Amino acid sequence: MMRTRFIFSGSGGQGVITAAVILGEAAAIYEGLNAVQAQSYGPEARGGAARAELIISDYPINFPRVNNANVLVCLTQAAYNKYYEAIRPGGLLVTDSRHVKTSKSVDARQIELPLFQAATETVGNPIVLNICMVGAVTALTGVVKKASVEKALVAHVPADYLELNQQAFALGYELGAPYAM
Repeated sequence: MMRTRFIFSGSGGQGVITAAVILGEAAAIYEGLNAVQAQSYGPEARGGAARAELIISDYPINFPRVNNANVLVCLTQAAYNKYYEAIRPGGLLVTDSRHVKTSKSVDARQIELPLFQAATETVGNPIVLNICMVGAVTALTGVVKKASVEKALVAHVPADYLELNQQAFALGYELGAPYAM
């Protein structure tokens, strides 16, 4: 049996909630798995703390919140400082190498990826950082298939931005693949 608990964290406006929704839709709609997603964010529209939780399981999910994540993603230093203790021992911690300096002792596999840099320099738009991160997490964990997330992108992203998001997803997947579990 499989159950994976994710926490995606960053600041408001970075799209961590959208990232969790897309990954959850890929699991539930395209792979027939159970998925539940919850979120919290500060009162600010942009720039405040943001956290999205996602549980993907092949059996029923009785409690919809994540206390200890198998996978923790931190896109900002503030998110890392606040949530680094939320990772399960032996879990996976993914950080953006430009915005997060890991300094705490964490019993987890730590992967630092140049997500912001890749979204900005290769795709040409930092707004797709979240989708680049989804690509990396998809490659790193293998919890859902790449094709399922690609289908969820088509269903979730407006047509005018689809190609940009597909590029970001492919780039993130490429960044994460060498470190796949």
